[in-house]
Amino acid sequence: MSGDASRIYTKTGDDGTTGRLFGGRVGKDDPLVQACGDIDEAVGALGIARAELEPGTDLAELTLANQRRLFVVAADLMANPHARDRLEPGTSLVDADLVGAVEADIDTLVEQHPLKPVFIVPGATRASAAFDLARGVVRRAERHAVAAARAGQAVSDPVLLTLNRMSDLVYVLARASAGDAEAPSHE
Repeated sequence: MSGDASRIYTKTGDDGTTGRLFGGRVGKDDPLVQACGDIDEAVGALGIARAELEPGTDLAELTLANQRRLFVVAADLMANPHARDRLEPGTSLVDADLVGAVEADIDTLVEQHPLKPVFIVPGATRASAAFDLARGVVRRAERHAVAAARAGQAVSDPVLLTLNRMSDLVYVLARASAGDAEAPSHE
């Protein structure tokens, strides 16, 4: 390969910063960047879960939709706060519609797969274990997003709500994917 167009490395982050959507830079150790790293990790864990599901099923499609929603959350978090007017709902801006869509998915799944009133030990199936891992990572992303907001970064309320609801949704996805294979924690 030759030419700069084929290089994946830019060297712009060698100073310990990373670029923001629509310009500006922020330290790679900032809680905002940590939240985005957590989101990347959660998207990957959801990908593992989805790979374990039957392609084309409702659970697989719902998982893919929520991987894409997490990309929107990350874009919103990493946007230059002075360019928020350039964000697009559903692409780079988390709005009330996205929060509502996640809540609707939770309600639908719980209706289809009522939750058992017990603590569950993860690992009944490969898919449910990956979902449970993703849930923990989403919760970490939420903690980092809260820390970023408290440190003065521009973190919108819909982003925080979406991360909070997303951990609930991923929990419900884990339970739905495991079905009756799960064992309560007290056996």
